[in-house]
Amino acid sequence: MIATRFSVATHILLLIASDSAGDSTSARLAWSIGTNPVVVRRIAGQLSRAGLISVQRGPGGASLARPATQITLRDIWRAIHPEKEKLIGVHRKTNAECPVGRQVPDLLRRRYDRAEQAMIAELGSSTLADLVADLRDDRPSASVAAG
Repeated sequence: MIATRFSVATHILLLIASDSAGDSTSARLAWSIGTNPVVVRRIAGQLSRAGLISVQRGPGGASLARPATQITLRDIWRAIHPEKEKLIGVHRKTNAECPVGRQVPDLLRRRYDRAEQAMIAELGSSTLADLVADLRDDRPSASVAAG
């Protein structure tokens, strides 16, 4: 199973990108995500090291380090999952004396790597700005919300 860090990181960036009030503190972000501010700060640190956000200590909060149109889901994925970290693991302790067992790790690794490359390519086709626009499209209008 893939950890939810990628989803949480994307959620953090969506909140920052759609925050016009400048209230992107770890407490505010954690409230929306439904987690502890420590989790937000840890993931925000990864996003900051990847050059996706700028973080100010104290009440300053976080802001995007570049426009949302220039941040892809692939950028977010790579901030959270370094290149060397594989999406799907392969067991390595197979029996070298078995004609099937000795081939399984490499056989599976090649296919899993191709699947991951396809996923990474697909993530590169969506930007944070696309997701923000989708958020706005799904929000009820003021007249509908009031009625």
